[in-house]
Amino acid sequence: MIELFTADTPNGKKISIMLEEIGHEYKVTKVDLGNNDQFKEEFIKISPFSKIPVITDHENNESVFESGAILMYLGEKSGKFYDQSDRLKINQWLMAQMGTIGPMIGQHHQFHHYNPGKSEFGEERYFKITKRIYQELDSRLNVSDFLASEKYTIADIATWPWIARHEWHDIGLKNFKNLSRWYSDISKREAVIKGYQFMNKKDLPPQP
Repeated sequence: MIELFTADTPNGKKISIMLEEIGHEYKVTKVDLGNNDQFKEEFIKISPFSKIPVITDHENNESVFESGAILMYLGEKSGKFYDQSDRLKINQWLMAQMGTIGPMIGQHHQFHHYNPGKSEFGEERYFKITKRIYQELDSRLNVSDFLASEKYTIADIATWPWIARHEWHDIGLKNFKNLSRWYSDISKREAVIKGYQFMNKKDLPPQP
């Protein structure tokens, strides 16, 4: 049994989707970010920077924090979506999500969606960066079915939940043919739908 400590965020959805994809039994323990659950001493013991998600694998009592590290752990544990032969490219695209795609789109959310009108500089800066991310992903997906290779991997699982908030971005996913195709194809996967709905069974991935 794997226990997933999480909230309903793109990073949280990465792990619920992965767990559904590999068919591993898990339970969700909600971390109420609005109630500052992430700063409680018991949570900091397994997540030193007070971030979600975290997993505890009760088969070996190992806890893993950082969503990218969790995906790698689950990929190795299950032998799925993290092929040794493609690992170099998978790691690059996974790190691109962890270091650029997620953080930059997250800042775009802060300025453009949550706090519009508070910083013209911030809104313009992160809108441009997010649009550039869309462009680069679209270019990559023009030459490959998926981000790291011709196969679906943890790099796609890591990135897809951030594009699933495209309605917040006001960039127009439909304007990016290859990225839109990739997003739509992944949106139809049964495990992705189940993982997306892990906290609200009525949720469905928004269409491009």
